[in-house]
Amino acid sequence: MRSRVEDFLFRHDILPECIDEEKVLSFFIDEMDKGLEGKPCSLHMIPTYAGLDTAINPGDKVIVLDAGGTNFRTCLVTFDENNQPVISDFKKVGMPGVKEKVSAKEFFGVLADNVERLIDKADKIGFCFSYAAEITPDRDGKTIVFSKEIKAPEVIGLPIGKTLLNELSLRGYDVSKKKVAIVNDTVATLLATKAKVNEVCSGYVGFILGTGTNTAYSEVERNIKKLGLSDDRRMIINVESGALRLPLGDIDKEFVETTKKPDEAWFEKAISGAYLGPFAHHVIRRACEDGIFSEGFCERFKKIDTLSTTVMSNYLEMPHNRDYVLVSIVDNEADATALYQIIDSIIERAGKLTAINLTAAVLKSNIGQNPRFPVIINADGTTFYKTENLEFYTKKYLSLLLKDKYRRYYKIVNIADSPVFGAAIAGCSL
Repeated sequence: MRSRVEDFLFRHDILPECIDEEKVLSFFIDEMDKGLEGKPCSLHMIPTYAGLDTAINPGDKVIVLDAGGTNFRTCLVTFDENNQPVISDFKKVGMPGVKEKVSAKEFFGVLADNVERLIDKADKIGFCFSYAAEITPDRDGKTIVFSKEIKAPEVIGLPIGKTLLNELSLRGYDVSKKKVAIVNDTVATLLATKAKVNEVCSGYVGFILGTGTNTAYSEVERNIKKLGLSDDRRMIINVESGALRLPLGDIDKEFVETTKKPDEAWFEKAISGAYLGPFAHHVIRRACEDGIFSEGFCERFKKIDTLSTTVMSNYLEMPHNRDYVLVSIVDNEADATALYQIIDSIIERAGKLTAINLTAAVLKSNIGQNPRFPVIINADGTTFYKTENLEFYTKKYLSLLLKDKYRRYYKIVNIADSPVFGAAIAGCSL
């Protein structure tokens, strides 16, 4: 049975061994280079105009806004005598546009409602905006598209910081000295290392693997050819790595055709939490068609509409717990083993692809050559840490590829409240 399953996975490019790491890595870096040059490619490579040379002083205060997913968070961040960020006056409400469509006026009205209590406490505002946005040289941002079910089409293309300040001005507040820095959540994850990591290193990478996925790293400005810069300073780049048009196998192609936007986010659909479970469902269904499972299992599996990544992961976590959905439909050892092999292979492949992603970011940064000055990778996201074996497989392939082959040295950290701390650092740079 194990040989039959392995043959099935091999034929459909689902075994981790089917991933040619050098080929995928070369493709990844080539797409990154094209994005920096402004050539047609699948990676946006968005310049953020943010760097890592921001000076932080004890007593600095920043109003922090965090628009992520379905929640909008606001707070004040103050840097103490040790330059450590301290959060106060925290508040969380729902994001406008989740339950129903809102106008631009209504959208920025909700944002202003929650900033009013903080507006006189600081002049610098750091805004972690977890949606695709074009960052302008003045550190403002214009929404490119809303994801995560936000329905606010009038906001697309508007300068986020300027429009928010205009709304506050209409309410009678003096905003003449207020400045807003817009950062993506992955960029904020990178910036948070400056606030919370107290060790000597060669640089940082920000990485998120949750419902979706993205990567941020710092690039020498003269390499960002689409901006025409000539400096040797570094600027953080929002890769939008989930958009990589990763070459796919036949089952992957079938699966992406079932998603809402089949021409987009191929890399994300191979590794992220929104898709790993549904992809596993598609693979198991195809395995049933290929005679891998017993008829009884296949009949019971047909009653499951789809799988979430959590349900998929549960089977590996406790494969004998009959309270779990997938365990409950298995009644023989052959089916149980085949199911374990398939799910584990999907997760291991995702771990290998994640390691290639991080390797590309480190190599493109050209850092980490000295083991005494490692690259700090701030990895965030429930999918990365909660999906059974995904973190393990990522670290396995990172060790084989990044450390053993390319002799780059790194340390993975997980900083709580990274979006808040990163946005505070962005605000300090104004």
